[in-house]
Amino acid sequence: MSTRDQSERIEPQPLPDAPESIGCPAIAEDIDLDDSAYYLNRELSYLQFNLRVLDQARNTRHPLLERLMFLLIFSSNLDEFYEIRVSGLKKQLGFGRQRPGPDGKYPQEVLSEIHATVRQALQEQYRILNEELLPAMADQNIRFLYRHEWSASLTEWTQEYFRNEVLPVISPLGLDPAHPFPRLVNKSLNFILSLEGKDAFGRDSGLAIVPAPRALPRLIKVPSHIMPDGDNFIFLSSVIHAHVEEFFPGMRVKECHQFRVTRNSDLEMSNVEVEDVASALQGELHMRRFGAAAKLEVGSGCPAELTDFLLERFNLTEEELFRLDGPVNLQRLMALNSMINRPDLQFPPFSPGLPSALEENNCIFTAVTREDQLLLHPYQSFIPVIDWVRQAARDSGVISIKQTLYRTNESSELVEALSEAARNGKEVTVVIELRARFDEEDNIQFASILQEAGAVVVYGVMGYKTHAKMLLIVRRESGRLKRYAHLGTGNYHRKNSLIYTDYSLMTCDETLCADVHKVFQQITGMGKKISPDLILHAPFKLMKGLVQLITQEKQAALDGKPARIIAKINSLTDPAIIRELYCASQSGVKIDLIVRGICCLKPGVPGVSENIRVVSTIGRFLEHSRVYYFSNATCPLYCSSADWMERNLQRRIEVAFPILKKKWINRIVEEMELHLSDKRQTWELQSDGTYLRPDVDSVEEVGDGVQNQLLNSLSIHATVNRR
Repeated sequence: MSTRDQSERIEPQPLPDAPESIGCPAIAEDIDLDDSAYYLNRELSYLQFNLRVLDQARNTRHPLLERLMFLLIFSSNLDEFYEIRVSGLKKQLGFGRQRPGPDGKYPQEVLSEIHATVRQALQEQYRILNEELLPAMADQNIRFLYRHEWSASLTEWTQEYFRNEVLPVISPLGLDPAHPFPRLVNKSLNFILSLEGKDAFGRDSGLAIVPAPRALPRLIKVPSHIMPDGDNFIFLSSVIHAHVEEFFPGMRVKECHQFRVTRNSDLEMSNVEVEDVASALQGELHMRRFGAAAKLEVGSGCPAELTDFLLERFNLTEEELFRLDGPVNLQRLMALNSMINRPDLQFPPFSPGLPSALEENNCIFTAVTREDQLLLHPYQSFIPVIDWVRQAARDSGVISIKQTLYRTNESSELVEALSEAARNGKEVTVVIELRARFDEEDNIQFASILQEAGAVVVYGVMGYKTHAKMLLIVRRESGRLKRYAHLGTGNYHRKNSLIYTDYSLMTCDETLCADVHKVFQQITGMGKKISPDLILHAPFKLMKGLVQLITQEKQAALDGKPARIIAKINSLTDPAIIRELYCASQSGVKIDLIVRGICCLKPGVPGVSENIRVVSTIGRFLEHSRVYYFSNATCPLYCSSADWMERNLQRRIEVAFPILKKKWINRIVEEMELHLSDKRQTWELQSDGTYLRPDVDSVEEVGDGVQNQLLNSLSIHATVNRR
């Protein structure tokens, strides 16, 4: 007899088929919803998001080292933006594809606006670093010492460090016909030198390149016997600069300046004539390091004759040159947290909460049989998901395990558990997405480990990235087979689960589990389209399902009923979805969108989007969960792996799964309402594409931020934040 709690379970009905042609007429005849005036540019919207990240470095309510981390995350985001998005625009120009986007802007126009915005942002970034963060850190006895600040003893120690640790591993490159300009690795630290004099062979080209190997740390801690007070650091760039003449004995170094080039890092693998995806990718990964240049960064004092030389070699324009008032490789400062012990300058630690049913040593199968389990990471622990796979690997009743892996952590406990399951005789099938950007090498390695253990590994479907987050376990209980499933909005990545907000559903609902089985069957096998009963999956049913759900709300509003849509997503770019939302707004539907990053929809436009509000939450955790709520649907709430972007809805394998218990629906809606009412961490998008900054100063008036509220309600604090 089943002990499963079926109380307050929604009995959803499958959605009716959406119209074959997606699109709706504007309510007002004189409004053309395809007009570019109603759309924001995707790339420029992303830059707005990254500027919101940069703003966190200014926020004095954040601990000092966390402000520095936000500054560095801004750099990391910007690099990836140039590696992928800017490089893509440049490629369009190279192919002569001067077609405007939905916003009406042409690629060249967008590129010019990008470079201008980035130039201003980089100036502000280094101002924050030099004028705010470094002085504040010095006040906390954390110092970064430039050459003019070195004492005699530090100078002596630095010289010894250079000769023992740096000089033996660097290969300086004089430039002449026999030594052409080298192929420099993407985002590597390099120096360009102007030399005077002749070398032993009589050469006097006058120019040289000194590349800094990635094996060398960019940040060097000064030993305590040299500087006993506090934590003191010097930059590798300063060490090289101070002793650069030792690379060129007998010659005079007239100029020495650091530089860094950012290259196109998007992999291009044709679907045609690819017999082995893994082998093809391995060939492409090496070339990623040497893609076409997209951005050149140099030290602020680098003279024009040297920058002109570099621009010519990298085939870049003056517009793509950025002069920086400090180190050109700021991301390497992320190592600082592992080099010092200053918890007082970081966010207070916490322990993720855990429902009592999922506490350690409890049988997760029993807990899920009694009731679906819903977790919100990082406020609640991701460990039960890992433990479930571990338990399944060792459970004699478990017959098979199927799982998707898009990204996972470097030393993945899940890969280990799945490998153990395969060795224990379980039927293990893993869908690994080898083309998960910047995780390709790790995923190839994980695939090899799993195959060696006896698991069946498939690489998804060519042309469609497998981005769905699914786990299916089949277990024999009382003489019959029973299915269990985990569905999530984020990756199976323990490290990310501590900083990314995501929902996890653990269920044995028969219909949902059967749907997960159907999706796996479609990915791993071949056959005609399989239609799940409750799950909306891309590229087949998700787009049409969303249109149908929006249409239901629109019709309810036209019938005079209350109608509301709430969506929490990372990005909104799909023009068809935006048009449907505009139509719903014109019909009177109240629409609240919580969009962390890119949003191409313009809210608050008279006659078009007056009923649409867009906010973005930026804080300690990266908002990553995707949730869709439609107040008049039989099943009003879905969690999903998919953002509302063309790639997610049309070119990826994604799932949106319904939440079937009323209490979980109510909980998730309440948590989204916290974002909508927040005045501490939530920015509001204006119709001109700018964001209204939250009030971070009036504590008494605006209260605590949404993330801290969820921390207080769902996690176990190790310390209490009294700031």
